Amino acid sequence: QVQLVESGGGSVQAGGSLRLSCAASGHTWNSNTKCMAWFRQVPGKEREGVAGIYTGDGSTVYADSVKGRFTISQDKNTVYLQMNSLKPEETAMYYCAADFTRWACREKPRRDEFNYWGQGTQVTVSS
Repeated sequence: QVQLVESGGGSVQAGGSLRLSCAASGHTWNSNTKCMAWFRQVPGKEREGVAGIYTGDGSTVYADSVKGRFTISQDKNTVYLQMNSLKPEETAMYYCAADFTRWACREKPRRDEFNYWGQGTQVTVSS
């Protein structure tokens, strides 16, 4: 089993920054490389992939809408999402996800390719 716990959400004004964290644990966690990703979802809309990182080599992928503003990184069992120049339309619940394949990190993360999810952390960007 894998457990993912997000933190770092909150309220910020447009143009501001937040850093989200995802702490991972579980008996299979340390022995496997994996694709870690961040998604976001607004009520009534599809869950959207934002960024992914493959822990085997640190390679990253991003949604076009966040390139140059968001940075995904990892440190041991924690994955971060640094979000700069936030926009009001990026208000959403942000979720951490994991999958034990490199395939899931080949492009912008797709919801149907991830098996493990956190509970989410709310990000609110005011104008």
